[in-house]
Amino acid sequence: MTRRIPHLRWWITALLFLSTVINYVDRQTLSILARTVQNDLGMSDLDYAHVVQAFLLAYTLAYLVAGRVTDLLGTRLSLAVFLGWWSLANLLTGFARSALSLGVFRFLLGLGEAGNYTAAPKAVSEWFQPKERALAVGIYTAGAMVGATISPPLISWLGGNFGWRMAFVATGGLGLVWLIPWLWLYREPWRHPRITPEEAASVPSRPPAPAASRSEWQSWREAASYREAWLLMSARLLTDSVWYFYLFWFPKYLMDARGLTLAEVGRIAWVVYLAADLGSVIGGALSGRLIRRGSAPVRARLYVMGSAALVAPLGGLLALRPPLEIALLLAALVSFCHLTWQVTLTALVVDIIPQRIVATVFGLVAAGSGLGGFLSTDVIGRLVTAYSYAPVFALMAILHPSAFLLIRRIR
Repeated sequence: MTRRIPHLRWWITALLFLSTVINYVDRQTLSILARTVQNDLGMSDLDYAHVVQAFLLAYTLAYLVAGRVTDLLGTRLSLAVFLGWWSLANLLTGFARSALSLGVFRFLLGLGEAGNYTAAPKAVSEWFQPKERALAVGIYTAGAMVGATISPPLISWLGGNFGWRMAFVATGGLGLVWLIPWLWLYREPWRHPRITPEEAASVPSRPPAPAASRSEWQSWREAASYREAWLLMSARLLTDSVWYFYLFWFPKYLMDARGLTLAEVGRIAWVVYLAADLGSVIGGALSGRLIRRGSAPVRARLYVMGSAALVAPLGGLLALRPPLEIALLLAALVSFCHLTWQVTLTALVVDIIPQRIVATVFGLVAAGSGLGGFLSTDVIGRLVTAYSYAPVFALMAILHPSAFLLIRRIR
């Protein structure tokens, strides 16, 4: 007899957490080793910006199809394909011999990494009620911040002891190991042999009814018909630009503008990403708590997002070049607010979109993330090269309030 697993949905969340840790370790490996890689391959800051853009271009394009692939293949198979692809791409980065080949491998990485963020929301829509959704999203999103938190010391140690190429090979292998427990554990709730009767009765999803034949064009047209999807896509375009700056450029800022060594960055930069961890979990719990107190789900999500948008602009004070301790505190505050915003926005998508196309719509929404990062990275590279980091910090400070003005009327 197959053994039942109590609280199976939370074990699945744990695996999504780990996939997101791996996702961010793989993308952070280059940003932590950027100066070392640039020196070895003879790359300028603009060359580096173009390599980051290659990743973000692929990431954006992949979102447009990753959601649809997720809805067609299902959560289990699609996430296995996506994670296996990006793990191999990260491993191959260790064999780059020029800025061009480095950009090609990071482009391939971006094609796979987007799928983590279409498959995970679909899993949440299948396994969680509205009052638990934002917390589940917060927990797996915290994996991104754990990945970003452990990356500075881990990658610095690997690069310092084994060389930057071996750092990519080692981190790329992590995802291939993760595939084993994922393929063993994940099934949809209605067909999972290890789900308890109590949990089966509480999950929101049931076996899908036979659907009328629909063309791909009809499915895409339905997904694009949601006005909310376009508003949320625009919001992510603006606000994820902030996160990509802190993810890809802040370690470089500490080295280039503050004179820290790679080892020193490894010792302190994790504080910023730990704050993001806290934001994803605490922020995810906040709207769920409001829902349990009787607030409508959409209203609860918007209240939390509005609060985050009010505080995030304090990061603009970094343009004044405060003492290093204050700079880290401000960067940590922005990270906390952004992840509170992001996990709540993700739960909002799951709340308002039918489950049958939630991954497709989320792919459209999340494409705004990659597009925002792609466009802002070129702007950042030019501002840093021509001026300094100060105008970049000032620009980042206005993006969350601007995004909230777009979405505040969603119902």
